[in-house]
Amino acid sequence: MITRSKKALCWIFGGLVWILVASTHVRPEIPQGWVMFVSVFCFVMTFIWLIIFACGGHKNKSGWVTADFAYHLTAAFFYFGASVPLASVTIAMKNTTIVPQVDQFRYYQIDIAAVVFSYITTLLYFVHCVLSAIRWKSF
Repeated sequence: MITRSKKALCWIFGGLVWILVASTHVRPEIPQGWVMFVSVFCFVMTFIWLIIFACGGHKNKSGWVTADFAYHLTAAFFYFGASVPLASVTIAMKNTTIVPQVDQFRYYQIDIAAVVFSYITTLLYFVHCVLSAIRWKSF
């Protein structure tokens, strides 16, 4: 039960990152594209993973625990690799004048929320990875 709720939290916060990044207009697009790839990929994979574990498809076999650990470690690594450039672009966005002033402040606020949720999602995936490693060692 706890495993499913952790997966659901990762899924929800990842979805928030996806929505927030998709609703902004930032230059350069390269870091935003990477953040979108990571958030969409992890959103879909976590949903599939959640369904497998919720339906009992893993049958408490050690191979699934290993795969759970590996997936969440990879997801945490990807999210951290996406959070850093997103924060960098957001900081640089504060003083740019590419978009009109009113839109710039709104996009800046949305990007700040995306950075916060991105780091929270990274932390959630990492915590789930640590707890999966503990469960892996108990098999």
